[in-house]
Amino acid sequence: MKVGEKHFRTIWLNADGRSVDIIDQRWLPHAFRIETVDTIDGIATAIRDMWVRGAPLIGVTAAYGVAMQMADDPSDAALEAVWHKLHETRPTAINLRWALDEMTRMLKPLAPSERAAAAYRRAAEIADEDVGLNRSIGENGLKIIRDIAARKKPGEPVNILTHCNAGWLATVDYGTATAPIYLAVEAGIPVHVYVDETRPRNQGAQLTAWEMAGHGVPHTLIVDNAGGHLMQHGDVDMVIVGTDRTTANGDVCNKIGTYLKALAAADNGVPFYVALPSPTIDWTVADGLKEIPIEERASDEVSLVWGKTGDGEIAQVRVSPDATPARNPAFDVTPARLVTGLITERGVAKASRAGLAELFPERRAAAE
Repeated sequence: MKVGEKHFRTIWLNADGRSVDIIDQRWLPHAFRIETVDTIDGIATAIRDMWVRGAPLIGVTAAYGVAMQMADDPSDAALEAVWHKLHETRPTAINLRWALDEMTRMLKPLAPSERAAAAYRRAAEIADEDVGLNRSIGENGLKIIRDIAARKKPGEPVNILTHCNAGWLATVDYGTATAPIYLAVEAGIPVHVYVDETRPRNQGAQLTAWEMAGHGVPHTLIVDNAGGHLMQHGDVDMVIVGTDRTTANGDVCNKIGTYLKALAAADNGVPFYVALPSPTIDWTVADGLKEIPIEERASDEVSLVWGKTGDGEIAQVRVSPDATPARNPAFDVTPARLVTGLITERGVAKASRAGLAELFPERRAAAE
């Protein structure tokens, strides 16, 4: 995607062949800052403290972290240590574990002297693969938007509600939930996006809205609690969200508040879609409510907010009493029964064990 007139990915390898540059998302939408990361500790910090976020991007960043570790120490002990160090940073996002497992699988058989170069090659491949997966997700989701548009009056927009940020900032490029939206705009289909603010970190207000504005997509920011009201009044044609982990039976773990949107959509007959690349499917998990670890983040994310003051300063302010404690579960699980369909790179699957196995027959044994 473009920032101004320049194309950016969210992460890229520098000319030194070792360090990566990332878009530091903590400062958006008020400042566009690029940070260079050249150590494994820096990679761990960037993931844990959400300089980068979004399951696919976390996975790619971790892959480059493994490569940096192999450049420093290509031993088996170091490979095992970096797996654990990075896995602990964000335990809910399955792409993180997938990328760490993939890098370990590929590197283990190699001689230590071969590992660094091979690791950097594979990290770059994973980044490119992510872009291709997201483009395919966009094409499959575009068909759904076309169908809805065909049932509306000429020129009337398809109203799409999103939650959190599953845009290009959460991936390497295109995004998951936003990919169909971007392709619809390119195809000349009128769309309008209702952007959930997504407390407590406001990824919708700060990131998705920034993306929509930059790409010229008509959009309106809403508070998280407004979605049900809009659905009751027929103002939402469909919901598209992303996911940090989807189980083999179609349960969806996503940013906290997704479950409430799914309930409102089901009650009002609004189709609820989840966009995801296949590395986000955890074929080892069947029951999302019981088996997916839910990350509990710092209470300050609830009590404090970042914003831009009237004089242009980016500042943090407290919104609750000093003595009031806060709880901050970062994700919730939406049961498969509330999901209309899973938009993947291979097509739209029913949110079920059979539906996913039909699209990914090579994983059928794992799903059964």
